[in-house]
Amino acid sequence: MNLREALAAGFNRLHASPSLREHALHNAAYLLRHILNISRASFLANYDRILTPEEQAVYEAAVTRRLTNEPMQYIIGTIEFYGLPLRVTPAVLIPRHSTESLVELVLEEFKSRGQTGDPLRIVDVGAGSGAIAIALAHHLPHAQLTALDLSPEAVAVAASNAQLNSLGHRIRPLRSDLLSALAGEPPFDAVVSNPPYIPSEDRDTLHPQIRDFEPEISLYGGADGLEIYHRLIPQARAALKPSGLLAIEIGHGQRDAIAAMLSEWNELHFVDDLQQIPRIALARKPE
Repeated sequence: MNLREALAAGFNRLHASPSLREHALHNAAYLLRHILNISRASFLANYDRILTPEEQAVYEAAVTRRLTNEPMQYIIGTIEFYGLPLRVTPAVLIPRHSTESLVELVLEEFKSRGQTGDPLRIVDVGAGSGAIAIALAHHLPHAQLTALDLSPEAVAVAASNAQLNSLGHRIRPLRSDLLSALAGEPPFDAVVSNPPYIPSEDRDTLHPQIRDFEPEISLYGGADGLEIYHRLIPQARAALKPSGLLAIEIGHGQRDAIAAMLSEWNELHFVDDLQQIPRIALARKPE
């Protein structure tokens, strides 16, 4: 079987699945390129290349996994976030491009100020793969990051990703229920988080590749999706310096509830995503 035939066979199998049909060709091609470890240009120029029996077997197994709706990122094991490579496993939420906007906003807040005095101290709550902490550490060389997660498996993934990006000396992964492990530490310049905010009653509306594979602890925020914010916001206020920054992702329809929780904070504002839905809340702890 040559590359063209393998691609056609993979596409046909994936296209037969209603939940995968829309991206069947992209998925089939991406899996095949990954298994052969070739660039897109080489892929397009070598359709007549013959696959070895081992390569064909690995590709067919990957397509079979995808047919269960297992996310591509878990099958491949890697993803790029904010231009940086990350390992991902079923123990962590798959980083979304929308969360790159959260990183960008935090970078804007601190890059414009430059380095003054002590290193910045920033904590990423619910760090998962460590995506936010790693992106911030990479672009803020004067910052020290703490990456917190309740899952020990997620903490291990975050630690390995920090090492992968040569940032292990500036990122401290810790197991913690929100900010509880930091009690008694000096205050932070920023608390950043993409917490679970999907209402548990919306579970059945999610695509199977999210609902059936990504960790529930990273997805659902109680009946109304706001459970974590009720705990996180007071803890963040206690952990921050005066005028310290809180930057959090929020779910659809949660703007007013989050605004009420942050009514006593300063400089509260919301940033919309590409669908004009409020997606990020930024606020500063009162002096």
